[in-house]
Amino acid sequence: MTDSAEEETRSGRLAELDPELREVVVEIEALGVPPWHALSVESARRIEDELFTSDDDLPVASTLDLAIDGPAGSGGGDDPDDDLPLRVYRPTETPAPTLVFFHGGGWCLGTLDSADDLARRLCRRVGAVVVSVDYRLAPEHPFPAAVDDAIHALRWTREHAAEFGGNGVVGVAGSSAGGNLAAATALATPDGEAPAVQTLLYPITDRDFGTDSYEANADGPLLTRADMRRFWREYLRSDVDAVNPYAAPLRADEATLADSAPAVVVTGERDPLRDDGAAYAARLADAGVDAEHLEYERMCHGFLSFADEVAAADAAFDDLAAATRERLTAAGSEE
Repeated sequence: MTDSAEEETRSGRLAELDPELREVVVEIEALGVPPWHALSVESARRIEDELFTSDDDLPVASTLDLAIDGPAGSGGGDDPDDDLPLRVYRPTETPAPTLVFFHGGGWCLGTLDSADDLARRLCRRVGAVVVSVDYRLAPEHPFPAAVDDAIHALRWTREHAAEFGGNGVVGVAGSSAGGNLAAATALATPDGEAPAVQTLLYPITDRDFGTDSYEANADGPLLTRADMRRFWREYLRSDVDAVNPYAAPLRADEATLADSAPAVVVTGERDPLRDDGAAYAARLADAGVDAEHLEYERMCHGFLSFADEVAAADAAFDDLAAATRERLTAAGSEE
């Protein structure tokens, strides 16, 4: 493709975005950052952290950083990989429900700092204690390490939430790869331990690069089909893992889906992962699960991270917070 053709394609892609979101994307692209798939994992991690860590902290009542023994550390070993770092955000009014939150980044990138804005916004708008989880990353720790950490974090939070102002109602939430982990956690936990809600923000649910949304948005912005191919390649141990429902929740059978938690699924029209989220919400609903799908026109992947600059993203955050709070409240009334 010639330079002029590439520029025409880029201009057309940007023209399809919400005008305020387009301005944000143009600013990011002007930095000249190569696509994620063209970077080493180490460089991508550093750049992701720099791009998405904000100096403007939305106020919450308090935050606390701590580390717990992870699934591999229950024996009290000295390996730092045995530790599972957490950051707890406490809302102004407690006791309150609790959300265990998993950041995005293709299972390879992301930190507690780069997810700080989403965690703070969930804390403030849902009115929940938020426990953000710094799960182990691929390729050093491929599937199912992150899933094991996610399940472990949910169980630990259920036991200790009252110490941080929790009222006993615990849900899960996550963005992108974190949405994948939240969905997997909701599938993996038995009835007595199942979360009260799974709030999935543009989640990855299957390794299928031929969906309509992948075809329409293969070149992004902010996430491309080539990026997702790379992330899946780093995350899975082999192709066998690609059909495991804890790696690809859309592959779960109907009986397993039927036992999953009530869901709030958020997707953006211009996101390669749009159909991942839409298909998962539809399968949950078909299995009899309370699943609300919130889709937003002219939004690309990661749009909720720009809620302070994009009015439509800000409104979407209000929507998902209200839907999440409704299900947490319903779960609390049943106890």
